[in-house]
Amino acid sequence: MRFRAERDALADALGIATRAAARSGPSLGSGGVRLDLHGGDLVALGTDAEMSLEVSLVVEGARDGGGVVPGRLVLDLVRALPGGVVHLDAEGDEVHLSGGRSSFTVRCAPEAEFARPPVLSGEAVQVDAAAFAGALRQVVRAASTDALRASLTGVLLAAEPTGIRLVATDSYRLSLRDLPGATLLEEGRQVVLPAHALAELARLLPGPGALDVLVGEREALFSVGKVRLLSRIIGSDFPNYQALFPPQYPNRLVVAKEPFLEAVRRMRLLNRDQATPVRVSLHEDRVELAASAVDVGQGAEDLDARYEGEEAAMAFNPTFLIEGVEGVTGDEVLIELSDPSKAVLIRDVSSVDYRYILMPVRVP
Repeated sequence: MRFRAERDALADALGIATRAAARSGPSLGSGGVRLDLHGGDLVALGTDAEMSLEVSLVVEGARDGGGVVPGRLVLDLVRALPGGVVHLDAEGDEVHLSGGRSSFTVRCAPEAEFARPPVLSGEAVQVDAAAFAGALRQVVRAASTDALRASLTGVLLAAEPTGIRLVATDSYRLSLRDLPGATLLEEGRQVVLPAHALAELARLLPGPGALDVLVGEREALFSVGKVRLLSRIIGSDFPNYQALFPPQYPNRLVVAKEPFLEAVRRMRLLNRDQATPVRVSLHEDRVELAASAVDVGQGAEDLDARYEGEEAAMAFNPTFLIEGVEGVTGDEVLIELSDPSKAVLIRDVSSVDYRYILMPVRVP
């Protein structure tokens, strides 16, 4: 395999593929990126236990072929070369890189150590890429990072009568987003996909455009432009999240989104290790925020707000509270509660497409 390519374009392609390979084990094969050249088309592929990332790039090919290169090392070397054209020549168990007056030779991995992902066939459906990316960003952050709770490390995609629903929870909070009109799954079907894979997908998706989606029995394939992401399906088991939504909330707070976010962020400055919650007190015409940390200090702030219900005080993990409010797309946030000791519901004032449930923290 021999080709030449623009340094920045090659680095971008390797960077995408390496994000899958970088999560693998320490051996060269498991952390490698597979390069395949056919004519002027180069395909870079990285894979791990959860997903694979494949990106295509047009280059000036001189000799077809393929090989497995150490992804992170080759990426770093390409980025470090002078700007302009980069030459890559892989033969046997070595790959040669050169650009400007610099050159490197790196050992390749045995191809037998590289596990190719399965090929998924079928008819894909299209969804709005920008809308899907926005939904993923609202939901993925609520997934658990505890590998012992496999179903909670994923995001539920469920077919609803009006579209697709995305849900994630770590048992302390839950984020739900409905995408009306989107059709990805057969009626009544639901799957759980790794949150890490969907976070990468959200990172890759551009602005306006179409995303092709194909959901099989064990994997789901997402294609946009020159990039393809294949994710394994964790399963279909997911907690009964519907039971967390009570029929009504008698207490309602409406507050301007950005001032509220800024105030909570200021309170969080006293709590860099996230061990100290932020206290939220609700009054008829204002909301009061307070935080204190032993041997550090304390802070307080009040904001204009509209509150209907009995006066109440709660405390929250400030990061979880910030992330829930950030998901609201409007200028005002609605926080609803039934009891100060129970979970609150955070959403937009005029829409229920996005809903975020957050458990309060018990404080002395």
